[in-house]
Amino acid sequence: MGKLAVGALRAVLGVVLVGTVFVQVMMVWALFTDPEDGSLPLTPLRVIVFLGMGSAQVALVCVGRLVAMVRRGTVFSHAAFRYVNGVIGAIVAAALLWFAVTAVNAPGQRDDPGVTVIMGGIGLAILGVALIVLVLRMLLAQAVARDAEATQMQAELDEVI
Repeated sequence: MGKLAVGALRAVLGVVLVGTVFVQVMMVWALFTDPEDGSLPLTPLRVIVFLGMGSAQVALVCVGRLVAMVRRGTVFSHAAFRYVNGVIGAIVAAALLWFAVTAVNAPGQRDDPGVTVIMGGIGLAILGVALIVLVLRMLLAQAVARDAEATQMQAELDEVI
């Protein structure tokens, strides 16, 4: 990965992380200062969005750590699994939170239940992304195993020579 790409990705991750923290702070302030009015259940939705941003922040930090490992050339190691597992967990948490949003929104959609079905489908798609990252984790595991095997073979070859 080139230095420019790593730098750009780190900048984007930093801006998004700072932005989500700012929005979370403003949401906490709104929870305690704005009276809830209207028919929408705003407080549960605000809490769910707050938690969703937290799961996004976990994913951002994990991806940032993986980018740092790529930059150092140590991504094909067992230490990378912790961060990949963090990304998978954050995506699953985001999907569960999306299902919670769907459940909170469902009573208001009695006249048009298709919206709830579509929202459920989006939740399944988010879980599909978690499965894709899980498959990529399996590929990383194979690469780490091959790297360890190659290192062992190189050591044996060095002994022979």
